[in-house]
Amino acid sequence: MHITITGNLGSGKSTVCKILRDQHGFEIYSTGTVQRELAREMNITTLEMNRLMCSDPKYDNMIDDATARISRENRHKNIIFDSRLAWHFVEQSFKVFLSVSLDVAAERVMNDNRGKEEKYTSLEEAKKLLAARAETEDKRYKELYGLDYFNFSNYNLVIDSTCTTPDNIAVVILEEAKKFDEAMKKREVFEPGNQGINTILLSPQILYPGEITKEDIEHTAGLVKLRQENPEKRKQEILVKKIKNELNIIEGKENVIAAIIAKEPFVPVILK
Repeated sequence: MHITITGNLGSGKSTVCKILRDQHGFEIYSTGTVQRELAREMNITTLEMNRLMCSDPKYDNMIDDATARISRENRHKNIIFDSRLAWHFVEQSFKVFLSVSLDVAAERVMNDNRGKEEKYTSLEEAKKLLAARAETEDKRYKELYGLDYFNFSNYNLVIDSTCTTPDNIAVVILEEAKKFDEAMKKREVFEPGNQGINTILLSPQILYPGEITKEDIEHTAGLVKLRQENPEKRKQEILVKKIKNELNIIEGKENVIAAIIAKEPFVPVILK
């Protein structure tokens, strides 16, 4: 089984990969490590490294070629590719995107020891530089490969790490990957032009960041109880539309509020 994991900066990709390695025997291939090492050797920040890569594709080509080669030569192994674009270069994989809110991502990188090339003096600086780096990478991927990196339809599983633990994320990824692997064996996926399974699990707090009122609690009391007693009710998908990078609930607001009250880590959504 090959799993490719990418996502927002600070979403916890590397931590989740280590859990899958330590608890389930996967090998890890990380291109983020290669990129940070290159930045360190050149005595520049990772943001500066990304800008340099915009004008010199040899670094991208080096990483891409290595990723494709490893996937071809090790199809018999269970491997996790902790890589921005492995989902595009690995021929057959379960494609995972980890999302996270910018506020939580900034807090994580502030508390994480990533070397002098990723040092931040404040939370606001971390948010600003993380957003700038994501914008730079998105632009570069479109120019070099014609890829829309943040288009969730590219992935088999999108899962939000804002309000849950890496252990919970790892459990869901492995469960969904096994389902995907069974479908692959039955030739239900990997048909030309078919992405196969596409599941989006987002934190309800991301969808409804406002304050939960007394009226909300009273109005959804029955639904909360129903969701707690019947886990199948938690699978009811919520219709969401992205407007100017903001997620707006089109249908299912009551389910989102009920999920927040019931302390559910994420809810399944459909992006319109």
